[in-house]
Amino acid sequence: MVMTDPIADFLTRIRNANQAKHEVLEVPASNIKKGIAEILKHEGFVKNVEYIEDDKQG
Repeated sequence: MVMTDPIADFLTRIRNANQAKHEVLEVPASNIKKGIAEILKHEGFVKNVEYIEDDKQG
């Protein structure tokens, strides 16, 4: 049985990008990820959050 956790994946991508000293990270968006990203920005864990509208879904 395959189980996915999009929030854990999102946070893992952020952690991995930070450890690799990447300045930019692109992840597929969802409303919950947008909310978490805004909280992380507000708390000072990320510098900036930007949303790109590309008319893609999924």
